[in-house]
Amino acid sequence: MTLAQEPAQRPTALNQADTRRQTISPTLDPERRSKLGQYMTPAPVATFMSQMFDTLPEDVQLLDAGAGVGSLSAAFVHEVCQNRPYVRSIDLTAFEVDPVLREQLEATLSDCESECRVAGISFTFRVISEDYILNAAEPLLAQQATPNQYNCAILNPPYAKINSNSITRRALREMGIETTNLYTAFVAVALLQLEDQGQLVAITPRSFCNGTYFEPFRRLMFERASLCHVHVYDSRKHAFKEDDVLQENIIYRLVGGEPQAETITISSSHSPADLNPMSREIPFNEVVVPNDKHCYIRLAVSEEDGTLAIRVRALPHSLADLGIKVSTGRVVDFRAREHLRKDPEPGTVPLIYPSHFDNGYVSWPKLGGKKANALADNEDTAKLMVPKGIYVLTKRFSSKEEKRRLVATIYDPERVDAEKVGFENHLNYFHIDGKGLERALAKGLLLFFNSTAVDQYFRQFSGHTQVNATDLRNLHYPTVERLDEVGRRIGDELPPQEEIDEIVETLLV
Repeated sequence: MTLAQEPAQRPTALNQADTRRQTISPTLDPERRSKLGQYMTPAPVATFMSQMFDTLPEDVQLLDAGAGVGSLSAAFVHEVCQNRPYVRSIDLTAFEVDPVLREQLEATLSDCESECRVAGISFTFRVISEDYILNAAEPLLAQQATPNQYNCAILNPPYAKINSNSITRRALREMGIETTNLYTAFVAVALLQLEDQGQLVAITPRSFCNGTYFEPFRRLMFERASLCHVHVYDSRKHAFKEDDVLQENIIYRLVGGEPQAETITISSSHSPADLNPMSREIPFNEVVVPNDKHCYIRLAVSEEDGTLAIRVRALPHSLADLGIKVSTGRVVDFRAREHLRKDPEPGTVPLIYPSHFDNGYVSWPKLGGKKANALADNEDTAKLMVPKGIYVLTKRFSSKEEKRRLVATIYDPERVDAEKVGFENHLNYFHIDGKGLERALAKGLLLFFNSTAVDQYFRQFSGHTQVNATDLRNLHYPTVERLDEVGRRIGDELPPQEEIDEIVETLLV
C-alpha cells in the first residue's frame, strides 16, 4: 500500500464519530438527555452543514458549542481537507458538559488531528467542559477579552427551555439576549463572539421563525448578521429520525457584521439522504416582509410557494381591519379541575375541547370520552365563559401525524343549547368584542382556514405544530363582504376539500 492510497483507505474522523454516535446514543440516560436537550447530528446532516460554508479564511478559528461526540467538527475538518486546499490551519474550541460524550469527543478530535496532518493542515483543539453560555458571559460582560473570538461556528445546539429564574437566563439578559430556549441562546451568544464576516452554520428547530417568544431573538439575529442561506427538510421525520425529534428542523448560514443581503438562497430536500436539493434565489423582502413588525421568517421553498405567498399577502385586510378578534380559550383544565364535570348536569355549561370537532362543527357532548364535557357555572368560573353565539374555533396544536396545521370548526348555539360556553385552552376562538359572529361570516372564515392554500401559506412561517393567536392575527384576510359571500354558498355541513379549495380560490384571484 502506498502513502497516496492510504488516506482513501483510512476511515475518516466523521466515519468514526458517526460510529461513536450510533453506539453511545442508545446508552444515554433519557431523563438527563431530555434535560440537556441532546440530539446528536447524523453524518449526512453534518456533511451537508460543512458544505454550506462559503469561502473560508486561511486560518480558521472554529467554534463547536454543544459538540456531542464531535460529528460537526469532524465533518468540517473533512470538508476542509478534501475541498478547501487554501486553508492552512484550524484552531477549534469545542464545548461539551456531558463527561460521557466528552470522552468520545476527545477521541474524535484526535482523529481530526490525524486527518489534517495527512492533508498538511495544522490542527489544534481545546475541549471546554463548562457551560457554554456562562463561560462566554464573563468575558463578554467584563470586556476582559476580545469578544470576537471566532471566524467560523458550526452548531447543533441543545433543544431545551430555559427556566425564567435560572442563572443562565440572568446571564443572557445581562448580555442583551432575551430568549426562552437554549438553541436560540447558543446561536445568539455565538453571534456575539463571531468576527465581522465570520460565518455561522446551525441546525435548529424552525420554531424561531415565528411567534412572540422568539421575536427578540429574530431582531438580534438580523441586527448582528446577514441571513444568507436556509435549507428546509420537507419531512420532519428524517433529520434526526433515530431520536424521535418532533420539531421541524432547518439549517441556515449567517454572516456576522454584514448588512442583510438583498437576496437569499432557499433550498430544500426530502431528507439528508437526498443528494439533489432544490434551490432558488429570492428577494429577502419575500422572506421577511418589510412592514411585518414581528419579523416573521417566511420560507417559500418552491416557485409555487412563492406565488401562493404573493397571492395571500395581496388580500386586503388584517383581522383587526375586519373588526374581529382571536383569543385563546380561557379554561385551563388542570387549574379548573374541581369545576370540571364528565357529563352535562344542572348548573353546568358546555366545555368545548378539540375532541368535540366534527367535520366543521362542534359535536357536543361526547360521552364516554377521556375529556370533560361540562364546566360548573359559579362565581369562580364566570370569567372563563363567553356568551351564547356563533364562534369559529381553531386547534392550537396539531399532532405531527396530522396533514393539516390549520383545523377550524364552528360552535353553533343552534346545535348546542346553552346560554354560555367555555372553550378549553387548546383552542383559539374568533369573536367580536367577546361575542359571537354573524353566521355567513363564520362560515366564510371556516372555509378560509380549512382551505389547502391557506394551510400551505401558514406553514411557510410556522414550522411547529402550535397555532398561536398572534400567528392568526398575522394572516391576511379577504373583506367581510367577500367572506360573507362565500359563507352563504355552503349549507350546514363542511363541503369536501376539493369544493372548499375551489371556493377559496375565488378569494385569492
